[in-house]
Amino acid sequence: MPEETVGVVGGGILGLAVARELTRRRPGTRVVVLEKEDRLAAHQTGHNSGVVHAGLYYKPGSLKAELCTRGRALLRDYCAEHRLPYDECGKLVVAVDRDELGRFDALEATARRNGVPDLRRVDGAAIAEVEPHAAGVAALHSPHTAITDYVAIAERMAADVEEAGGRVLLAAEVTGVRRTPGGIDVRCGDEVHRVDRLVACGGLESDRLAELVGASAAPRIVPFRGEYMRVAAAKQELVRGMVYPVPDPRYPFLGVHFTRRVDGTLEVGPNAFLALSRRAYGRLSVSPRDAARTLVWPGFWRFAGEHWRTGVTELGGVLSTRAYMRAAQRYVPDIGAADVTRRGLGLRAQAIERDGSLVDDFVVEQDDRITSVRNAPSPAATSSMAIAEHVVDGIDRAG
Repeated sequence: MPEETVGVVGGGILGLAVARELTRRRPGTRVVVLEKEDRLAAHQTGHNSGVVHAGLYYKPGSLKAELCTRGRALLRDYCAEHRLPYDECGKLVVAVDRDELGRFDALEATARRNGVPDLRRVDGAAIAEVEPHAAGVAALHSPHTAITDYVAIAERMAADVEEAGGRVLLAAEVTGVRRTPGGIDVRCGDEVHRVDRLVACGGLESDRLAELVGASAAPRIVPFRGEYMRVAAAKQELVRGMVYPVPDPRYPFLGVHFTRRVDGTLEVGPNAFLALSRRAYGRLSVSPRDAARTLVWPGFWRFAGEHWRTGVTELGGVLSTRAYMRAAQRYVPDIGAADVTRRGLGLRAQAIERDGSLVDDFVVEQDDRITSVRNAPSPAATSSMAIAEHVVDGIDRAG
């Protein structure tokens, strides 16, 4: 195989996992990672719940289901190898009343088809054996759902890339891509990087990057913000691991839940509401450029027209801590609005088609020498090492 240079756009966990896999799979390849921010893992990787998913939710046979299962095992072993935090504290998905049992049964069937390890169903009385302060009529217990520190993992992957001879460049925002007979010119400000292949793992900017390389405008990324609450120290021990609701199958969001962090704190969240900026994390952050990009997309208006009632409900939680915790308190009644403070928020890159449908599965497009990861929402962090294998497999097939 002739020596070549591969550019990877994106310094989140997925871009770094791809870069690392390239250095492992294709010895002699020169790999350069281009990250627009001045630090790694600045966006979705550094602003999520830290959960390592076990595969309960994803459509059997989908890329999400396949790559989440393999990715979890790869990530667990990687953390063990490098002594990174990894705690299988377990997850309880709770049906709080009998009206939810239809969705609950469907979720259990999906989880079992996906081979979630050691999954068990417990009745209302047995919930307390797993989570003494949780309430409900039935629950699914996934003991191997874990928590980790994705920023630490991303930083370790970057070190792997550099130790293998690759480069990780910060403050290198890609502003142009041009195919030439001799390769691909990637412009970052005044600097041009000549590469033989390019992999775009842009997360919140994946649609813009796709358009830079000449791909379709659809699907478009519509950012959603998710706010977190931190539980007061006096009540942090009321949840041992994670307590989740039964998700609404109409949406890819999992609902407000309780999650332990590897530092021992307990959080509630995130909710899901439209974000007006792809890069800023203040509650009132607005980017006119980002907002306009969402508002001119016909798919957004079709989605909003169908689901506006849910949006009104979510807005209540954005405006009021009491409203936010009203839903969460159904699952752990002893933690209420007086026991939490707002901690901050994350942003989720959600791809929406022109017809308003949400893109649920991972989407990776291969066009000659350019690979674009168009949609990689949760469980992308869990699946990152398996997605990297999938991406490099595609590059190998392309020749």
